[in-house]
Amino acid sequence: MWNKTKITELLGIQYPILQGPMGGGFSTAELLVAVSNNGGLGSYGAYTITPEEILEAAKAIKAKTDKPYNINLWVSDVDKSLASYPPESLEKVKILFKPYFDELGIPLPELSTDIPSKFEKQVEALFEIRPAVFSFIFGIPSKEILTEARRLGIKTVGAATTLDEALALEEAKVDAIVAAGFEAGGHRPSFLRPAQDSQTGLFTLIQQLKAKTATPIIAAGGIADAKGIAAALMLGADAVQLGTAFLATDESGATPLHKDLLFSDGSKHTTLTKSLTGRMGRMIANKISDEIKFETEVLPFPLQTRLIAPLKVAALEQGRTDMVSFWSGQNTATLKHHKAGELMQALIKETSQLLAL
Repeated sequence: MWNKTKITELLGIQYPILQGPMGGGFSTAELLVAVSNNGGLGSYGAYTITPEEILEAAKAIKAKTDKPYNINLWVSDVDKSLASYPPESLEKVKILFKPYFDELGIPLPELSTDIPSKFEKQVEALFEIRPAVFSFIFGIPSKEILTEARRLGIKTVGAATTLDEALALEEAKVDAIVAAGFEAGGHRPSFLRPAQDSQTGLFTLIQQLKAKTATPIIAAGGIADAKGIAAALMLGADAVQLGTAFLATDESGATPLHKDLLFSDGSKHTTLTKSLTGRMGRMIANKISDEIKFETEVLPFPLQTRLIAPLKVAALEQGRTDMVSFWSGQNTATLKHHKAGELMQALIKETSQLLAL
């Protein structure tokens, strides 16, 4: 049976279908529950929220499901360069973006480089919650954190954009590895080399990891339907992770405008840019990503996000969607489901038909 894999056994789920953990307000308890209650693994991207908010989210989740679920954090949630970032560079970048603020008639925000990491405190909250799965990107947690997760019975899942990153995760003894293909929407979670040097496509990455590692593999990037699931499993993946397909559902925290765009022809053109957050990510191309080329210096993460935040609010208020970051993977052509539960049921039924023996 296609749905009996190392991942379903490891995580205690019925089907090897995982919902991508989307931070920045896109994750909701409703979306997670819809996936977990239909036999997959629902996820909650928590890197932007406080430990207290993580605890509150867990209460909402546990009130609606007793199935396994995942909480995702960013190991590196503040760029190291921020600690010594020159004030003159900060002003230079603000001047670069000032025309966009002027166009919307709003002032540039006051910014401070004093942004402490939340990761370790978030981990403390996660250990209090004890989800079935703790997934992470942008690095590998300390040996002490991974040891404590094992002691508490929490499975650990790291993300790799290259074979070298997968080997590092395997050496750290994580329970599973997400093979994060170039096609995926959102941030590119590279951690050994710059993201622009870590752009392997998913199908190649799966085969590299299968040949050189023994850790179970979760395929992510460009998978939006049963054919994508079947292809990834046939190449040796032990599970798949879908992001954009779930982002487009009613249960996600994306705006209605964002969801409508994912189902439209406007989602055909995605680009990799760091102009909106300071880290490379795939989104639907817009005015800013087109005009601020990748090689242009922008502020370190998450300071660039704080610079852009008021611009995004004003742009939405004024109907200027050409200045808003709408995250998306490369494959939106086959999106058709608006309900997460219906999407899960369709994926299960259609994959079963494709892989029937």
